[in-house]
Amino acid sequence: MTETEITAILSQLKFDDQGLIPAIVQDAVTGRVLTLAYMNREAVRRSLTERQTWFWSRSRQKMWHKGETSGNTQEILRAESDCDGDALLVYVQKQGPACHTGNDSCFFNNLFGAEFQPDFRPPS
Repeated sequence: MTETEITAILSQLKFDDQGLIPAIVQDAVTGRVLTLAYMNREAVRRSLTERQTWFWSRSRQKMWHKGETSGNTQEILRAESDCDGDALLVYVQKQGPACHTGNDSCFFNNLFGAEFQPDFRPPS
């Protein structure tokens, strides 16, 4: 992706007052939501350039590359913005667990509906 294309994409996105945009990361194979993280302009730029997920850590106040310490990287296959341009959906092919706890997804704490188990198998 060229710098001109990235600049055009960035100009279409709406970042919040802190310069961040939420990014939902979804497994491109199973469809499972892996995490919700935040990106600043530089994280979006690096993610699009490198085709790897980069985020802004709100707690550490710094950029981080998913997998930089664990090796559990996420290759970006597709990225979309929502109708308002203020949220991202990033489809990835992951290498290893998505969550720092070792779980496949960061969403594993059941709050309601334990009897319902989604089927995260790819379509045949």
